Amino acid sequence: MSLVLDHVVILVAELEAAIANYSALGFTVQRGGTHADGATHNALVGFADGSYLELIAFLKPAPTHRWAGYAQRGIEGFIDFALLPGSVGAVVQAAQSRGLPYQGPFDGGRVRLDGQRLVWQTGTPPTPELPFLCGDVTPRSLRVVEGNVRVHANGVTGVASLSVAVHDLDASLARYGALLGPDAVQGARAMAMPGLGLRQAVLPLGPTALVLAEPGPDEQDNTPLRHILARRGEGVMGLSLRGPAGAAPRALSRQRTHGAAFEIVPG
Repeated sequence: MSLVLDHVVILVAELEAAIANYSALGFTVQRGGTHADGATHNALVGFADGSYLELIAFLKPAPTHRWAGYAQRGIEGFIDFALLPGSVGAVVQAAQSRGLPYQGPFDGGRVRLDGQRLVWQTGTPPTPELPFLCGDVTPRSLRVVEGNVRVHANGVTGVASLSVAVHDLDASLARYGALLGPDAVQGARAMAMPGLGLRQAVLPLGPTALVLAEPGPDEQDNTPLRHILARRGEGVMGLSLRGPAGAAPRALSRQRTHGAAFEIVPG
């Protein structure tokens, strides 16, 4: 059962400020709307490869919300990511059959600013380094708009790689095998990267590489990866975006991205 990257969630304190900042970085930003629970609203940055960034902000306190803990701690930046299934129920059932207790499907949705109602289903993971599932009930083209909104002045066309911080790489690989299926992780091996102070493994998600990274055993507590795990916990820590061919890699301003670590790499 093939799963690809659907979107990456970026929590921001104030949505209009984030829209202005991402627009200034050369992204085409679409205002989304308010979610069905009334707790959050969002804006989207859609890419030609079908994935997108979701800028999301809370409209009111929501202590039981999946991402409330980040907002309560004043954290901005990457907080989650989602994979796109053909059927949320089927993927949840398959994961459960392999011993991975995903939950769902749960109904979700939002109303776009033009009044169009969107409906989807989600599946939630048992651990924070795993993605949630987001599958459409209404056509996906209503949720992820196609056309010129996927063209960006900075030349970005999609997500080349997504890096996820984990405490235990071997345990996370086993969980991803239960989610994606044994064939998807068959060639993935944990590799030491001494120069970077970590161990990592790479898994394919369609055109996107998923990089799982764990601090190396001899690294000090003040290394960047250990700092991320101590402050934010397991989860997304960086994205490489696919930019124009031949362009030099460049990092984006963390102030403009609201704490999210991005680089644009040659397409």
